[in-house]
Amino acid sequence: MTVPLVAAVDIGGTKTAAALVRGATVLARTQAPTPARDGAAAVLDAAAALVRSLGGTPAAVGVGAPGLVDPNTGLLTAATSSISQWAGVDVPGQLRARLGLPGVVLNDVQAFTLGEAVHGAGRNLPTVVGVAVGTGIGGGVHAAGTLLTGRLGAAGHLGHVPVPQAVDRPCPCGTTGHVEAVAAGPAIAAAYTARTGEPVALPEVVRRARAGDATARAVLAEAGAALGTALAGLANTLDPDRIVIGGGAAVPELLAAAAPAFAAACMPVLGAVPLVPAALGGDAPLIGAAEAARRALAGTPAGPAGRRPAPGQPGEAAR
Repeated sequence: MTVPLVAAVDIGGTKTAAALVRGATVLARTQAPTPARDGAAAVLDAAAALVRSLGGTPAAVGVGAPGLVDPNTGLLTAATSSISQWAGVDVPGQLRARLGLPGVVLNDVQAFTLGEAVHGAGRNLPTVVGVAVGTGIGGGVHAAGTLLTGRLGAAGHLGHVPVPQAVDRPCPCGTTGHVEAVAAGPAIAAAYTARTGEPVALPEVVRRARAGDATARAVLAEAGAALGTALAGLANTLDPDRIVIGGGAAVPELLAAAAPAFAAACMPVLGAVPLVPAALGGDAPLIGAAEAARRALAGTPAGPAGRRPAPGQPGEAAR
C-alpha cells in the first residue's frame, strides 16, 4: 500500500516548522517565527501559509502543539502562556478551514514520542517512553502500537512527577516539588544564579561546568539526579523497553548524572532499562505529527481517544 503524503506542523512559542512527510522521510521543510503575541488566529494563519509554501498535494495535516488536547472535545487545554488566546482552540478545524485538509493535533512532546517510538530510537519496541527536556519537561508513552493519552490528555506528563530534589521549589504548573522545578533548562539556570548571584542561561552554566566551575557542576548533577529519579518512577510503573530522551536541555552532563540516580531508584527486577538519546533530532515532532495524520487517514488514530476526520466534515482531533 502506498504511504500517503501528509503535511506536518510543529508549533512552538518562538518558531513554527512545517514539512511534507512520507513515512519517516521529510521531503521538504520550512519554518518561520511564531506570531505568538498576536493570538491563535495569527499563529494558525502563519502555519497554514507555511504548509501552502511547500506545495505538493498532502492528504492531511498533523500538528504538534504546546498544551494538552482534551480527548473528548479535541480542544486545547492547559494551554501555554507563550501563545496568546491559545486555550480552547480547535487546531485541526481551524487549519481545515484554511487549507481544506482533514487534520489531527497532539501535544508537541507526545508528537516527539510518537515519532521516536515508530520511526526513531524506539522503533519496533513494544513500550517506549519519550522525554523532552527543554524550557519544561514533557513526556509521552507509546505502548502496544498506541500513543497513550489518558482521561484528560495528560498521560506521560513526566515534568510534574514529584521528586525529593525539588521539595518546596515552585513549579510553573502552580504547585511545588515537581521535577520540572529543578531539572528543566530555566530551573537549572535559576539554581546557578541563586547560588552565585550571576544571571546566566543554561548554555553558560554548561560551558562553566565544562571549564571546571564546581557550582555549575553541582547544579547539573542535582538536576540530573532529579531527572533520573523521576524516570525511575515511570520505569517502575510502565516497565518500558526503552526511554528516549531529547530536547535542548538534555545535555550530556545532565544525562550522565541522571543514569546512576535512575539505576538506584529502579526496581532490581527491571534490570537495565536503556536510556537512549533521540534519533530523529528536531524532526521528531514533525514525523510524529505526520504519523498521527497518517493513522487518522487509515482509521487507526494515534491514541485511544482519537477521532478520525471524515471526508467533507470539519477536522477533529486525534491524540
